[in-house]
Parts: sequence; C-alpha cells; structure tokens
Amino acid sequence: MPNNSDSQPRPVISAATRDGIMLPVIDVTDPRFAVPDDADGLARLFEKASAEERRNRRVPKFIMRFLMRRAMKQSLILRALFGGDAPFLDGVTTYLLKLGAELPAPYDSRVDKRIAATPYLTLLRLRTQQVAKLLADALAPKLVDAKSAPLHLVNIAGGPAIDSLNALILLRRRDGDLLRRPIVINVLDQDDAGPFFGANALTALVQNGAPLAGLDIAFRHQHYDWNATASLDALLREVSASAAIVGASSEGGLFEYGGDDAIVANLTTLRTHRVDAVAGSVTSANESSRRRLTATRFKLHPRGLEGFAPLAGRAGWRIARSEPAQLSDQVLLAPA
Repeated sequence: MPNNSDSQPRPVISAATRDGIMLPVIDVTDPRFAVPDDADGLARLFEKASAEERRNRRVPKFIMRFLMRRAMKQSLILRALFGGDAPFLDGVTTYLLKLGAELPAPYDSRVDKRIAATPYLTLLRLRTQQVAKLLADALAPKLVDAKSAPLHLVNIAGGPAIDSLNALILLRRRDGDLLRRPIVINVLDQDDAGPFFGANALTALVQNGAPLAGLDIAFRHQHYDWNATASLDALLREVSASAAIVGASSEGGLFEYGGDDAIVANLTTLRTHRVDAVAGSVTSANESSRRRLTATRFKLHPRGLEGFAPLAGRAGWRIARSEPAQLSDQVLLAPA
C-alpha cells in the first residue's frame, strides 16, 4: 500500500504515448495536480477565468487573429486546438491541456507553458477531478456491501480514461480494502492513441510505491461508435454474468459531443443492464460557454443541466448530484 501522506513530495509518475513522449500521469490526490474545490477556491478560479475572458474580449478580433497566428508558430498546443479541422479534440491533446505546469518536451515552449497556466485549462483538470469524485462516491457503498464482487468501469469516449483511473485512486485512499478484487477498465472509444496512453498510465500506477500498487486491474480498449450501442450492450451482458459492480463515465465525451438520440440510446442501454453509477460532463449553457464555442471548431452541445436532464429522464435516469466547473457541469446519475 502506497504512503498516502502528503508531507513529502511524491515522484511524478510518467507513461509513454504512442509517439514515445513521456507524459506525467494526472493524480488528483497529488497537490501538483489537485484543483482546490472548496467554495472559496472555486470562486477564485471562476473569477480568474471570467476575468481572462473579459480581457480577451476587449482585444479587437483582427488583432487577436494576428496574435494567434504568431503564437501558433511557437505552440504545438495552439496548433492542435486551432490548426486542424476535426469536430472534436482528440484524447491525448485533451489530456495535455490538463497537465498545467507539468508540460514535458516538446510541449514546453514559453507559449505552451503560458497557455497551460491559464484558468481555462485548469477548469478542464477540475472537470476530471469532479467526475472521478462523483464516480468514487457513488461506487464506495456498493463496494462495501459486495466485498468480493468484481468491479468494471465502463468509460465511453474517455480517451486515456484518466477519470476512471482517478476514481480508483480516490477509492484506494478512502479504504485500502475496497479494491481488493478483480477490476477491469473498459474503454469504448474510436481513437487508439488515448487508450494506448491510458493503458501505459495504469501500468505505471500499479508499480511498487505507486497509488494503485498491487491491485488486480486490467485495461481493455474496444472501438466504439456511440451511435450504434450493440457492442455496449454485448459488453454489459458479459459483465452482468459475473455479478460485477459496474460504474460508467464519459468525461468530455458523449454528453458533450453526442446527439440527443445517441445520449438516450447509451443511457438506456446502461439502465437496462442496471449499471450501478453513471457520471459525466455536460457542456454549460451559460453565455460565456456559448461565446467560447463560437471561437472553436469543436461541435460541443451547450445543453446545460436543464437541457441534459430531460434526455437522462427519457432513459430512466435522474441527476442525483452535479458539480460546476464553469465550462461544464459534472453529473452523477441515479435511476429515476
């Protein structure tokens, strides 16, 4: 069991991407990655993000475009954000945006580091932290009641599944015995690069002295189109046969990019198989969020809680808890 004391800095654990770049593994229990989420801490972060947006809005658009083109020459992150034409941000780039000051080469230019330090990107890491906490809080009592049942985490469009990994880290810190059982992280994603890094991150996290050391955890990736839920149904049928506890999540995925019908279909499948907990992120519908979306190519749906709740209700779920991160609201669903 790793030492959970924060009195001494823990070494930052790293894992390789498919391109061979070593990236730090986000651990939301490590002060270097944790985002203060008490009321005062959130208020300060939200105000910093709002102030940054107000400053940017005062810059004339033609000057902002000029500054952006110049900065893109020195920033791999900006090129990934604004230089492509895909309607979504890939899993590894999304992960990079959450690293803050821990950016490694070749993403450590002066411009990249300045971008990584912005409150906007801290909000993305807060999103991961909140989804992980919601999922861990929902699963903990189930794990106490069924001490020997396997645990399956189903991550829909989660790339590296860093929210799933952090839910396990949080559960381990809460009670070292909760995870003494077979555990499988099932990642359903069209992308290969994100899950590749996620599997390597898990390998690093189970090494001696690491947060998940000694645990029996498998990482499985399956190609998945959320518009066709047959493979999700097949997976859950297989999992149900083992009488497993099942937690599902989709951080920065299905509930933000998916169409209404896809969300309802996936949630209906999860409800049919009596999944124990569902957590995820929902793009905010506030004016600031909508304004930011107009400046990007990403096809996010700013539904907000008021737009998402009816979709969940059609599939037999209700919003049991929610946590705000300005750009998104993180939800925990319970059977309606």
